[in-house]
Amino acid sequence: MNRRSMLCWMAVLGLTFGCAAGDAVRYVDGIDAAFPPFSFIDETGTPTGFDVEVIRWIAAEMGFEVEIVPIDWDAIVPTLITGNIDLIASGMTITAARQERVAFTDPYWSIDLAVVVRQTEIEGEPVPELTLFGAVQPGRKIGVQRGTTSQDWLEANVIGAGIDIELVLYENFLLALEDLLIGRIDSAVMDGPTARTGIEDRPLTIVGTICTGEIYGYAVRKDDAELLALLNEGLRRIQATDTWDELVTRWLVEG
Repeated sequence: MNRRSMLCWMAVLGLTFGCAAGDAVRYVDGIDAAFPPFSFIDETGTPTGFDVEVIRWIAAEMGFEVEIVPIDWDAIVPTLITGNIDLIASGMTITAARQERVAFTDPYWSIDLAVVVRQTEIEGEPVPELTLFGAVQPGRKIGVQRGTTSQDWLEANVIGAGIDIELVLYENFLLALEDLLIGRIDSAVMDGPTARTGIEDRPLTIVGTICTGEIYGYAVRKDDAELLALLNEGLRRIQATDTWDELVTRWLVEG
């Protein structure tokens, strides 16, 4: 091979390698689009929230691209399993039932459930219409998001204990809060950080906490060990940075 031929061949190889290096792997992250502060669509139509910002940081750090796609929550695990999305980074509690179907990263956050009720004013002071005990009395209508651990907990611990409440299921927790405001339900139960975000600028209040000690993780298909390792390493890296502290302060710290 003469020098000119060699240079041409090296140029072809260089172009080939350059294209390969630029073609980053793309993963699709399915989110609950109405689950602030973890994941939601803002007024400009852009996905945002704590988990959205974290997964974008991890993608940039670990060298892959991520596409954020809203999915109905009660269909999100089947959508992952069938391969229409690649991961779920959207405030998902790690449960034994879910672990039978998907693989989770290391935990990254912990929450309890909150009970939300309307508040009224007595002598100019806001007062909850119901106590925590009163919110789960027989005959009460309690709103929860379908397919969540709030639904699971109430079915197991309230209905399962023989207390005759009516569970009203919603596509997202914001719809439950709207019905609570207009009196169609008596209370709503949801993850604590989500409740605190949802009651802002509404005549609603958190009347009590159900200490479930749930932990969040990102979910992937059980056979996707490579992506699981990428996410775990990405979580480890971001948690060692100031960026993690800044995101926690901005999105998750009360007050």
